[in-house]
Amino acid sequence: MGAEGPQDVSLGDKMKGRKIVIFAVPGAYTGVCTTAHVPSFMRTKDAFAEKGVDEILCVAVNDPFVMQAWGESTGATKAGLSMLADAEGAFTQAIGMDFSAPPAGLINRSRRYAMLVEDGVVKVLHVEESPGTCEASAGESLLAAI
Repeated sequence: MGAEGPQDVSLGDKMKGRKIVIFAVPGAYTGVCTTAHVPSFMRTKDAFAEKGVDEILCVAVNDPFVMQAWGESTGATKAGLSMLADAEGAFTQAIGMDFSAPPAGLINRSRRYAMLVEDGVVKVLHVEESPGTCEASAGESLLAAI
């Protein structure tokens, strides 16, 4: 969400010549995403910066208005995390991380993962087997792997 409302973000531009972390959640305001995943990257943000990470991006298949409100309500935005909406799920589908869990009301969402990307190349990728688990993809786990 930009100052004037929703705006396109080029991940290619964000990655070019930079070291970034991208982590994805099944949905904004959902339990584990709000109580565990986002806070794990808020806790580890400074340690990632010490390892040369330029930016931490949180991606969810939600609209930009939801991502803005969620970033504000969790304190993630204030902590310096960038909250990105993949409203159509295009990025999520393109990298093969989409899933659906109709009983939970999650349709065409993102699997839970975290990755370290250097100049557009994925160097480390941790994917959770279950969307309700935040262990391998937590900030501390990714930090330990780099």
